Amino acid sequence: MQTVTLNNGVEMPILGFGVFQIPPEETEQAVTDALAAGYRLLDTAAAYQNEEAVGRAIKNSGVPREELFVTTKLWIQDAPAQGNTKRAFETSLNKLGLDYLDLYLMHQPYGDVYGQWRAMQDLYREGRIKAIGVANFYPDRLVDLIVNNDVTPAINQIETHPFFQRTADQELMGEHGVQIQSWGGFAEGRNNLFTHPVLSGIAEKHGKSVAQVALRWLVQRGVVAIPKSARTERMAENIDVFDFALTDDQMASIATLETGGSLFFDHRDPAVAGQLGKRRLDN
Repeated sequence: MQTVTLNNGVEMPILGFGVFQIPPEETEQAVTDALAAGYRLLDTAAAYQNEEAVGRAIKNSGVPREELFVTTKLWIQDAPAQGNTKRAFETSLNKLGLDYLDLYLMHQPYGDVYGQWRAMQDLYREGRIKAIGVANFYPDRLVDLIVNNDVTPAINQIETHPFFQRTADQELMGEHGVQIQSWGGFAEGRNNLFTHPVLSGIAEKHGKSVAQVALRWLVQRGVVAIPKSARTERMAENIDVFDFALTDDQMASIATLETGGSLFFDHRDPAVAGQLGKRRLDN
């Protein structure tokens, strides 16, 4: 497994296992299978409602805690955001059954972002979290957060796939020492990703699947990826991307697939801001 080094020196696997949209009743088995397949980076969130299942899988896996890199995410908190963020962190940590987190991300760029970040900085300084970061931050919001706070986010997890490649975003993050991480690396199959002729042609030349080509493309760009699958054969396939490399011409061919926009939702859209910004979790 290749790793990336975050801006505070922490090593993070470049490929992990995500549990978004895996039902809680199926998550424990999925994570158990993923750990058996060799995954050590696990990515969940309070909003996914499956942290407890992830925690049970970790506890029963027999994998030493120090070998794991566990990420969860903070959902938008009501005022006082600083105090509520610390409460939400404790809730997530208890559900996961862990003593510390490897990475804690602010899930959305809404609400009292600064109050939430101050609390995350406190938890980081106390050693409760090895690294803190954000998700779904566009460049302007990311830079604003950086210049007005002491701790620069280690990660920005954003929609990144062959149809929305985020190359300019990645370049700006690199200038500020922020590691890019992809969600939706397969675009959930939209735009016929798994049968796309460009990707299929490249996959055939390497004797690999389109999914493996998409993940290899991310890895070669230095993008951390967290593919999700509940099928053990797919888990094994997705982690098997370190024995081949895409050529410069193949990388250039994939670059032509850029559409210039999200295939899901734009966090700068007022309707999205209103919908997500008002959502609260029960716990």
